[in-house]
Amino acid sequence: MRLKTYIAPGMTEAMHRVRQELGEDAIIVSTHRDPDGQVRVTAALESNENDDTITRLFAGGTRPLVAEAVREALAFHGVPGRLTERLVNAVRLIDVEEPVMACAAALDATFAFAPLPDKSAPRPFLFIGPPGSGKTITVAKLAARSVLKHRRVAVVTTDTVRAGGAEQLAAFTRILEIDLKIVRSPEALKRTLDDLKASHDLVFVDTPGLNPFSERDLNYLGDLARAEVEPILVLAAGGDTTEAAEMGEAYAELGATRILATRLDATRRLGAILAAIDAAQAMFCEVTTSPHVAGGLASINPVTLARLLLPEEEAARAPVPHVSEAVS
Repeated sequence: MRLKTYIAPGMTEAMHRVRQELGEDAIIVSTHRDPDGQVRVTAALESNENDDTITRLFAGGTRPLVAEAVREALAFHGVPGRLTERLVNAVRLIDVEEPVMACAAALDATFAFAPLPDKSAPRPFLFIGPPGSGKTITVAKLAARSVLKHRRVAVVTTDTVRAGGAEQLAAFTRILEIDLKIVRSPEALKRTLDDLKASHDLVFVDTPGLNPFSERDLNYLGDLARAEVEPILVLAAGGDTTEAAEMGEAYAELGATRILATRLDATRRLGAILAAIDAAQAMFCEVTTSPHVAGGLASINPVTLARLLLPEEEAARAPVPHVSEAVS
């Protein structure tokens, strides 16, 4: 059976491409509309066993099957169509026959990975993101990791808007024996950081969860970001891919060049995170996989991300299981 996926702006054009290339005997296996509005139609055409063998021989052995396995995984995660095609095309160019490692190589060719330093940094880190993304617990996790490695750590919060925001972080810093600095304006933040940078290896700054689609809120975060800091976007996994991409673009305008993904333990689909990083042209850094301060914080690289997208047991399955279900 010959299987191919067609992507077009609309169903009519997609069907036209199917009929033009595969003919009237093509079987429509599945149709799907991506979050970006593109229509994806998977079609199949019956062929004899010899034709399949010859096709695979000249197409590079089992590589097309590997590419389809990766495509299926990305579709499950809701990765936008255009990004999916870029990754799948990268898989086709890579001489790797194992789906997870092929996916890892494609991710490595498509994205950048830059974990946060755990020894020292020239600039404080300013953690920004929408409400509920987990900025405060992330700052606490990073501070705990740094204290355990005997670094000189300072923690600052500008979250004086949310009820109990500063108190929540203060509860963590007391356990870590860190004095929490509370500031109420961009000007105060700059003065505080000027005092802290020379005497600390790492400085982490928490911010209030503000509306990424509000010009006023973004302007305020922009004022905070001008205090010679590195903005880090904290974004919860899951959610709508289109909105995540728009958030990535908005925070990239504030200078965020790395994205830290939270709550990987509470979601099954990572398409929103991939969409945000792609839209922001940002780098992956850490992920959190637990609500507990003492653990669940890890750097991410192409291999670990590929294993999240394509678990080993899924990679071992037939790469296009829905085809047999649809045809049987």
